[in-house]
Amino acid sequence: MINIERILCPTDLSPYSGNAVRYALALARAHEAELILLHCTNGTDAEVELGLLETSLLEHVSPADLKGVRWRVVVAPAAEIDEEIMRRAQTERVDLIVMRSRRRPHRAALLGSTAESVSRSAPCPVLVMHNDEREFISEELKLHPKRVLVAYDFSDYSELALKYGLSIAQEHEAELHLLHVLPPRLVNEPEIAWYPFKSAYHTAARRLQRVIPPDVHLWCSVTTAVSEGNPYREILNYAEKNEIDLIGVGAHGAGFGMRALFGSNVDRVLRQAPCPVLVARPLRLKVLTTPEVKLSQGHRVLGDKLSA
Repeated sequence: MINIERILCPTDLSPYSGNAVRYALALARAHEAELILLHCTNGTDAEVELGLLETSLLEHVSPADLKGVRWRVVVAPAAEIDEEIMRRAQTERVDLIVMRSRRRPHRAALLGSTAESVSRSAPCPVLVMHNDEREFISEELKLHPKRVLVAYDFSDYSELALKYGLSIAQEHEAELHLLHVLPPRLVNEPEIAWYPFKSAYHTAARRLQRVIPPDVHLWCSVTTAVSEGNPYREILNYAEKNEIDLIGVGAHGAGFGMRALFGSNVDRVLRQAPCPVLVARPLRLKVLTTPEVKLSQGHRVLGDKLSA
């Protein structure tokens, strides 16, 4: 079982960021964790921003939803939002970042996004969602994922993704799907050259079955699958075809995390996934030495005011 004690949820006061807040609050309730809501300003008065944030929060959750949850709001001046999110995550020693990512045109995809930047360098796992996707959260802020997909490439990062996927599947009695993607075959090669791929397919299938602890089958339905092609396309196709509620990927590793001209497979999955994506990253416990900004310089903290 994964241990989540502190959750960081960046919010930009937009109507769309409320979905991430709802997920973060539901996770905080489920794990009895502290929820830290972070809003980054660009020179605006912190007290004004704090009031706007409080109003925005109540548009997405009620005071009853906040009751019994340890939470606080931090307003921080930041020129680079992604750097402030990662700095705050490390200084607060958070166990999970929950944030929203916007769908962007293909031409804008080359520039990347804050969510993608954070997912690549965060000191902890990152849960990313879009607004037009399959959800696994109810109106009562209860988590109910039915099918969890883990993209597994036998790297340490995908092993970490599997650990989180197993924990989520066990806690919520969900199905676990394990997918490995082989490189695409060259269609111009003679047929005899395809035999090594057949061997690779069976080898990968057997290895996938062995990575699942035997006792998991006693409490969880497990499906293993091997396909070939571009990893991100195969992940997205599998998730769509099987109505997956949550995709787990490793931040790095052969195939799933290698950088390419138009971004990594993880970035592409984040941009196009039909459901939330959990990017598994190891916890980095070392605290950054960047000096803390004083309260007089713009940081403001609000805690438990609405739930009191």
